[in-house]
Amino acid sequence: MKKNVNRNEIRYRKKARIRKKVSGTPERPRLVVFRSNRHISAQIIDDINNQVLAHANSCSKENKEKLASKSKTEMSVEVGKQIAELAKKQKIETVVFDRNGYIYHGRVKALAEASREAGLKF
Repeated sequence: MKKNVNRNEIRYRKKARIRKKVSGTPERPRLVVFRSNRHISAQIIDDINNQVLAHANSCSKENKEKLASKSKTEMSVEVGKQIAELAKKQKIETVVFDRNGYIYHGRVKALAEASREAGLKF
């Protein structure tokens, strides 16, 4: 008999499977993506020292006005560029990409490709 499960439960299961394998180190931190219905955010995390090294999102004060007229995918591209710039300032060149249980498609893919174009390697 099939159990009723919603999308979030499925995503959390995928997230747990991914997190078993993916971990950030000081040399190669983890780039985590979170998306909601309206916004997207990205963090670079060092899991060994439990530190957030850099973060960027579409709902911050400086981005709200700049991204107000853009689509959600265009917002993702801008956040991807910003997180890559913040990583370069901290001399981070390579990261491990954690899609956080989301499908690598659409906004998640746009953020990843924009950060790659801006200079991050993963």
